[in-house]
Amino acid sequence: MAGVAIAFIGYTSTFAVVLAGLRAVGASPAEATSGLVALCASLGLGTLWLSRRCRMPITLAWSTPGAAVLASAGHVAGGWQAAVGAFLVAGGLVALTGFWPRLGALVAAIPASIAQAMLAGVLLELCLVPVKALTSHPWEVAPILFTWLITVVTAPRWAIPAAFGATVIVVGFLAVRSGGLNGPWLPQLTLTAPQLTWPAIAGIALPLYVVTMAAQNVPGVAIMSSFGYQVPWRAAMGVTGLGSVLAAPFGGHAVNLAAISAALPASPQAHADPGRRWMASQAFGVTYLGIAAGTTALTSFLAVAPPEVVGTVAGLGLLGTLSYALTAAIAGSGGALSPAERTAATVTFVVAASGTTLAGVSSAFWALLAGLMVCLAFTAPPWSSEATPAADESVESA
Repeated sequence: MAGVAIAFIGYTSTFAVVLAGLRAVGASPAEATSGLVALCASLGLGTLWLSRRCRMPITLAWSTPGAAVLASAGHVAGGWQAAVGAFLVAGGLVALTGFWPRLGALVAAIPASIAQAMLAGVLLELCLVPVKALTSHPWEVAPILFTWLITVVTAPRWAIPAAFGATVIVVGFLAVRSGGLNGPWLPQLTLTAPQLTWPAIAGIALPLYVVTMAAQNVPGVAIMSSFGYQVPWRAAMGVTGLGSVLAAPFGGHAVNLAAISAALPASPQAHADPGRRWMASQAFGVTYLGIAAGTTALTSFLAVAPPEVVGTVAGLGLLGTLSYALTAAIAGSGGALSPAERTAATVTFVVAASGTTLAGVSSAFWALLAGLMVCLAFTAPPWSSEATPAADESVESA
């Protein structure tokens, strides 16, 4: 029951974010649905294999922060094919991290405050959707927000599934009023030939890789460790990287270790015996394979409603992630940040939230670069007045 519950909570909480991110980088409705189906199947199979092989309650997920990066990136040079190429590169980097420790060390060298500030910046636009949608579609969005508000106070864990349930009811009324549903109901996968372009690699692949590692894989290992499980790093990165690579041609952006949702299957709530909790992950994996079979029908059903209505659920589902990212960016996870670190994080957040595209590269890349440059500016040795005469003498002798 723990595995089934966390599968449905995870899916209903964030699937709309994935659809929004894939559509933003150029996917058609059919291609975005194909990506979601591929992700469900990939993480379901990966969870089944890892949890059974390691006898640990390891669960995988798609990269929700990565989907937010896609939503902020928008169209890139080369369109959807270039985005798929970027997914392949990001998945390859994750797999390479498991076999080349120096790459993991390089990612770990990026200050957590800057990575979280970049994530907060790209999340902001998605979290504003419910506010904007309320003004444009008040009668459709108000019941969703009201349901979320009541549930987040009384049963916080079920707030987003409850909001999703309200969305289904709203869409049902819209379907009846519009005269029916259109679209496929059986699972469909759409194959896309990848194309590698510099703007897509810099603006999508690199930020996608960084946030997937910093916001999903590393915290996922830490959460499992808190329950006494040592996740095999090489196997986990290899499976998630390979899963991402296999899902990419069908539109899947990234598969990774589950972070917050990993706690329930690994906790005593799943089973009193730690050696038996891996069965919760098995149930999780099987459930996601079933969800993959029904995803196409769900997206065809939700297509009746305006995009802002489904986007409302996505925005609500990301509020917790935004809150954590902002806190980690400004206050730090291990204590107060220095003024230099806060300045770098603030610059990173502002650039990421701006949505500015420069040289065809999205704001997420430039935000990361700007934050690192500010950090370097603060750590570089200042010019001293004593060094000036020596410099003048060397110029004169030359």
